[in-house]
Amino acid sequence: MDLMESLMISAAGMRVQGERLRVISENIANVDSVSEVPGGDPYRRKTITFQNALDREMGVDLVKVKKVGLDASEFTRKYDPSNPAADKSGYVKLPNVNSLIEMNDMREAQRSYEANLKVIEVSRGMLQRTIDLLR
Repeated sequence: MDLMESLMISAAGMRVQGERLRVISENIANVDSVSEVPGGDPYRRKTITFQNALDREMGVDLVKVKKVGLDASEFTRKYDPSNPAADKSGYVKLPNVNSLIEMNDMREAQRSYEANLKVIEVSRGMLQRTIDLLR
């Protein structure tokens, strides 16, 4: 594998981790969202999946976002009859977002992003040293 291929692979990794961070931040921002109508469904947690995609020009596998989907897990319910989103029984559906899981996912995505950035920095340094040797 040459240095240009490693740069492309790392850049693709940074792109998908950036998208993953966007999805996670949207989930965290909506952790306390409830429905606007009584008994309605609140914000549903989003998930992201990746896939390998062959770049035929470079001949390397790159990672890409396959889809951003919705988590089908159940909503939690809380008894709060004074809430405008409460159903006839007085229960409010809360989003299926767990902030602890989202924060752990965010840390993992950040570390992966930083690892890809480090690969780009090292590859760039190797290219610079090669150019310096050829002078």
